[in-house]
Amino acid sequence: MQGLKGGLKPVRVLAGTALVACLYVIAHATTALVITPLQYALFQDTTDFASLLYLPHGVRVLAVWLLRWQALPGLFAGAFASELIFTDGSLLEIMQPVLLESIAVGALSGYLVFEALRLSGEDAYAGANPHLNWQQLFMIGIVSSIVNSIGQSIVFGGLVVPENAVQVLLFYAIGDILGLFVMLLLTLAIFRGFRAAE
Repeated sequence: MQGLKGGLKPVRVLAGTALVACLYVIAHATTALVITPLQYALFQDTTDFASLLYLPHGVRVLAVWLLRWQALPGLFAGAFASELIFTDGSLLEIMQPVLLESIAVGALSGYLVFEALRLSGEDAYAGANPHLNWQQLFMIGIVSSIVNSIGQSIVFGGLVVPENAVQVLLFYAIGDILGLFVMLLLTLAIFRGFRAAE
């Protein structure tokens, strides 16, 4: 399902969109229902806008790596559905004016980094190189986390107390990077499992 070579089959695009959206919602559910309560128990004064282990960032990076721009509709849909399902109503009301901007920043952060690399001559998308480079994928995820963190800090700038701005930025970056690390480990374990089964 790469690029436009040979044309795209609408059913495959819709299936990819649905799969990415579902994986995003599952990752967000795990974050919201398991990780966030633990985070609040350990760090009561943390921000409501960021998690210290944000698994959907791993979904964002892996989906864009595999599907390129075709991952974006699923990322937008998954993020929007996740916010509606898992965000507390009062917080959702506060976030409502900037919700779409926040979703756009998150969905586009990985894609922008992959595209910047491709335009500079280093195509890091899946299938561009016969050997999978996990370190490169992790570094792309770190850079896209930084892009996302800065973007989210700008988007939520009016909603965050100024003295907490650096803490929020750090929470976004740490959460994205740790979430990516966990998702990469999980994906690596799945790939090894498939290889062992052959």
